[in-house]
Amino acid sequence: MIKDNFALRLYSRVARLGSFSAAARECGLSQSQASRIVADLEAELGVRLLSRTTRAVVPTEAGGEFLARIEPILAALDEAEQSVREGGELRGLLRMSMPTSFGVRDVIPRLAGFADRHPNLHIQLQLGDRRQDLIKDAVDVAIRLGRQQDSTATAKLIATIPRVVVASPDYVARCGAPETPDDLHQHRIVGGTAAAVPNAWRFHRDGQELAIKLEPHFSTDENEGAIAAAVAGFGITSTSGWACRHELGSGALVRLLTAWTLTGIPAYAYFPMGRATRAAARAAIDHLVAAFERNPSEIPM
Repeated sequence: MIKDNFALRLYSRVARLGSFSAAARECGLSQSQASRIVADLEAELGVRLLSRTTRAVVPTEAGGEFLARIEPILAALDEAEQSVREGGELRGLLRMSMPTSFGVRDVIPRLAGFADRHPNLHIQLQLGDRRQDLIKDAVDVAIRLGRQQDSTATAKLIATIPRVVVASPDYVARCGAPETPDDLHQHRIVGGTAAAVPNAWRFHRDGQELAIKLEPHFSTDENEGAIAAAVAGFGITSTSGWACRHELGSGALVRLLTAWTLTGIPAYAYFPMGRATRAAARAAIDHLVAAFERNPSEIPM
């Protein structure tokens, strides 16, 4: 009978990361310590769980089946421990991932109250517009922008973010402002992340919809980069109105085509383990949903 669930958790991370050294760093161990703990677990079970080569560490057939069975149990243990804590105080580590702009400008300020209520919960934010593997990267909840599908996760809508078309005053002075969405074809376009800014910009007015497909002249894989490029005068970009509200407020950017509205950008929370989602992840997202409802970010005109 396995008495130490730390060994199970360590094995899970080694198997998911494909690396003893990476899992050891996560758990505060040396690589040799991590290897010995997993070897002891294999000896106790009487089966080889991992195939070790110079290039990778991958689960054996038995190791893969064992992994699939223990991960829901470990999640359930976390839930059981949390359910009996007095006062519902959350503890441990909560890993959240999200796009940089959304995280820095909108999520972090709204998480302060949640962190105050749970001082023994370590919140770790992984910021970046790259889509992460929720299981491999041990993410408890990921916030993603746009209508993305993830068959291994359940999703909850946090908010719908208004989308705007912007450029710098210098660009407008040099190149003029588009009067209709079709005029965008005659302008230089700054492309942002694929998730938040798809190829077609969809405009609405008086029941009419226009889908304008544009080829960027400058593009970046980070939304902050697209905003910076627009401020520098590279061209016109379409982005979250929340992400660029400070630039709009300061006059570094101006809104264009204000007679039209654009299809908003949905922000979803993705939970990688469905019903076995950690209580801390659910509580953090519930807090954010309520915070956005109470205090949505306003966009300067």
